[in-house]
This record gives sequence, C-alpha cells and structure tokens, in this order.
Amino acid sequence: MKKIFSFLLCLLFLFAAASPAAWADGDGNFDNGGGGMGNGEAGRNFWNPGQDGVRVTLVRASDNTPVTTPIDLTNKDESNILYHFGKKSKLHYRNGASLVGTATTYHYIVPKKGLPTIITDNGNANITAIKRYFCSSDTLKRIAAHFNASYSTLINGNYKLLIEPIAYITFGGQRYAMTATEAALYDQKLSGGLKAKMKDLSHKNLPLSMFLEHADMGYPKFTGSRNKAQSDSTIISSLGLGIVKFKESPDEDEDDPGTASYEYRVNTDVITAVDLTANSEINPDGPAKVTFRIKGSKYTVSNIVIPEEESQVVWVKWHTPSSPQSIDINVSSNKGSLSASTIHAKVVSLDNHEPPDPKATDRNDSFSVPTSVTHRSEITSRSWGVWSAHWHAYWVWHEHWVWHSDPDGGGEWQDHGKWKDEGWWDFDFNSYKATLYASVSLQPDDKVPTAVGKNMKSGYGIKINLSAHVDGSVPASHVTGLQTAVSYFPEFQYKSYWRLLEITTPGNPSALQYKKNEYSTYDRRVHFTPLWYPDSNYIVSTYAFDAWTPAGMLCTNLDDQVAISGSVYDDWHIGPKLPE
Repeated sequence: MKKIFSFLLCLLFLFAAASPAAWADGDGNFDNGGGGMGNGEAGRNFWNPGQDGVRVTLVRASDNTPVTTPIDLTNKDESNILYHFGKKSKLHYRNGASLVGTATTYHYIVPKKGLPTIITDNGNANITAIKRYFCSSDTLKRIAAHFNASYSTLINGNYKLLIEPIAYITFGGQRYAMTATEAALYDQKLSGGLKAKMKDLSHKNLPLSMFLEHADMGYPKFTGSRNKAQSDSTIISSLGLGIVKFKESPDEDEDDPGTASYEYRVNTDVITAVDLTANSEINPDGPAKVTFRIKGSKYTVSNIVIPEEESQVVWVKWHTPSSPQSIDINVSSNKGSLSASTIHAKVVSLDNHEPPDPKATDRNDSFSVPTSVTHRSEITSRSWGVWSAHWHAYWVWHEHWVWHSDPDGGGEWQDHGKWKDEGWWDFDFNSYKATLYASVSLQPDDKVPTAVGKNMKSGYGIKINLSAHVDGSVPASHVTGLQTAVSYFPEFQYKSYWRLLEITTPGNPSALQYKKNEYSTYDRRVHFTPLWYPDSNYIVSTYAFDAWTPAGMLCTNLDDQVAISGSVYDDWHIGPKLPE
C-alpha cells in the first residue's frame, strides 16, 4: 500500500510541477531561470554546456543542520579539476564556514542514472525533469546509499535534501568546481574579478538554475529577475539551491512581491534590513540613502555607495513596543531598487505558555522519559558586508594649442593645455561576520536542602544561568546581544509549555535566568520538577535567540541536566510527637 500511495503521489507531483504544493516520494522545492550566455576570454575563462552537476547535503529537518558531508554528482569526467573549495554546503557557509580554496583531489560521483541538464546557456533547463529526477524513489535510494543510510530513514520525515547546482569552469586558464554560493563568495574575495570575466555563467545561469518556490531552511522564496545577472549578496542569500522534503508541513507565508515579514518579541532591540541593488553605479558623488518609517518615527541611512549591478544590506536598529501588535514598516530609497518596500512586522509576547501550577497530588502513571531532545532551527553565525569607495586618480593632459605672433610677423604654437583627473571610483567590499557563543548551567535551586552537586530529588526547583555574547570584529551598531531564551521540559515532551528567561545582565555579553516563579513561596527564579518524575536524568532544552545582525537573527539550542533520585517526600516525615 505504501508503494502504491507513493506512486500516486508522484503522479500528482508531476502533474502539478509548476505549483509550490506537490508531493511524491520527495517534494521538490525548485524553480529556475537564466539565459544569454556571454563569452569569457577565449582559452582562459569559459564554460561549456554539460559541465555541470549538483551538490547534495542531508539536512536534519527539525533544525536545518547538515548531518553529512555533502556529495557531488556529475555526468562528466571531472578528474582534471585543479581548484575547488572542499565539500561545504550553502548551510555550512551561512553557519560561519569560511571559503577556503584547495588544490587537493576533487572527489565526485557519476550516478548510474544520469543527471538531467542543470545549467544551460539560455535558461531553458527542464525544471520538471529536474524535480522528477530528485523526487524519484530510484534516485533517492541511490542517494541514501551514498550517505550510508537506508531509504526508509531518508524519507521518514526527519530529513531533507539540499540540492545546489555546481559549474565546472575554466577561470584564468585553470579548472575550477564551484557552487553558486562559492562563486559569489569567491567573487567577493576577488573584488569582482570573477564576475568581470564570467558574469553570464557565475552570476546568472549558475545561480538562477535553482531557487526556491517558497521559503524553507531560512532561505526566502525568490521573486527577483530570472534573466539578469545577480549580485553576490543576492546569490548568497537567495539563489543556487533547491530542497527536497519528505514530510508535509504548512507552506511558509507567501508574501506579495515587494513585501517581507518579520516576527519580533516585545520590548526587544531588533534589526530590520533590506537589500539595495544598484542598477548603475552609486558613488560618493551621488550617494544613496534609505529611509525606514516605523510607528511614526523616521530612520535614514545615508552615504551608501554600491558598484553597478551589485547590492548590499541596509538596516536599522530599533526597539519593539512593550505590547503585542502588528506594524507595517515602509522603506524607500532615492537610488537603486529595494528588495522590499513594505515589511510586515509582528510583535509577539512569549508569556502565555508558562507551565501550570504543580500539585502534590499530580500523577502521570503513563509517562516515559523522552528518548531524544527536540531542538529548534539554529543559526550561530551570520555574514554580511558593506561597500566603500575611494577615488582612483588618472591624470590626463588635455592639449590646447594657441598661436602666438611675433612683432616681425612670425610666431609659434604654444600648448596652453592642462592636466585633468579622469579617474574613477574603485569599490571595496568590507565583509563582516558575527558568531553567537552561549552556554547554560542547570542546577538544583539553593533552597533544595538535600541536593548534592547536580543530584536532587523530584518536586524541588531547578535554576538556570545562561551567558551569551556575540563575537566578531564588527561595530556595535551592527549587532545586538542575545536577549531571549525559553526552556522546554521533558515532562511536556519538549513542547506545549515553556518557561521564559529574562535578562539579568543586558547588553553584549548578556546573562539570563528564569523569571520569578509565581508559584514559588520565596519568589525564586526556578522551575519545579514534577513530584512524579522517575529516577533518571532530567534534561532541559533551552532555545536562545534574539541576537540580531543585518543578515538576520542568531539562535542556538542549549541542553543541560540534573539527576533525579527519590522525591521530596523522602525528605519529610509527619508523625506524632514522641514523649520527652
């Protein structure tokens, strides 16, 4: 029955390939564009059709964490590749991995069932064929085998596949292998040197060969041009990826073009950002400015410079209101084009999921200790950059010959010319990176009379100390400290209820503890373990977030535990008073 059901779903997927909602053995979140392959420098900078492939990464669905070393698939013999950047996925780079070139042997796999065409020189790759290939059970079984996993494990809903197009190119006379993200990162290192030689491949047909139909893994639905070269930052943030998933989940909100959405917490320092793209050069002679209008206040970012056909992130740091509400943020610029002109911000409170009052009579006879801890999606590093410009002087002598007559009727020509600076603006991309470092310590509360180290009896309270800092050589105006954390508990299977931490040391670094418990006789910052909890390790999972950068929020999962043995009843005895 399962095979028949999968086959019927696959047929449904193929008939609906142009639709975001399509299900087979895998659900393919792919779309593409491109076209108009230009010419590089003959013999030194070129790409030939057919020299393409894909990088496949197995990703844990619960928190979008890569769990395998990626594999590269291609139909061609690519043994002559001299330079590549190792086996890193788009997620690895987003999470802080650096682009490092290597001349080591390039490893790849030629699949028994050949890949469909991934990259074309006209943008007409068959996206239906690409989806069919990567969502078929035959392909998925082979991919599972390459990852030393069973097919049933691959499609059980706990994992997704991240698919990235790869181009095999000749650049500077040498053979390279690179994904779209690697091409953009490499171009940034070369200050535009790759784009100058290979623009139609590296910045159009390669990145536009795959992008998302709807948001997933923290990457947005792409709504930009499908037939124009893209900027490095747009490629890194939005292009050169497809996703196959195996468990139906609600689609992300489908925003209209020109809008974006954020969710913030109440009373929090946040950063709201947009991308500004320069269709023509924006230099210090006529810089751009971007204005954010938020709840009656206006914030303007000035002196923005960007080279032609490039972009950069522009942001504002502001403080959210103290009560939940929806806010429309309007964004405008005097030059270039914005990724969003309206941002829908939803400000929410996390105070409404506190655990119920524990009772001495509580029972849970059917409870079993969870075998695993549920984690949320985490991103601990973000990268972004800002353009700057400096004048490149180029002095040229402009002749101006004038005839000077002599009194005797003769004369001579004299050059009355002058030097003119016919220079130009050189642009530099200043890269920044911030990384979140955080730790927690879970301990029995100080009021627990019989606790020894991390060993305690059930029914008593536990306390938590969370410390965090956002590290990186970035200006303080670019980031916030970590401001929010919530703990999930095993008695609730790490869902339904959470306990909110509050800031006890604001800023960066920051420290957080549980809010005072309203059920605590002494107003302690504790969570009470259930009296009925069995003797075992009591693991608390804490999700720490609201550390903001221009490239988005940083967040992480933190686990710690105490050991439960016995109950509070063991520490108390009620009986008649013995005679003296």
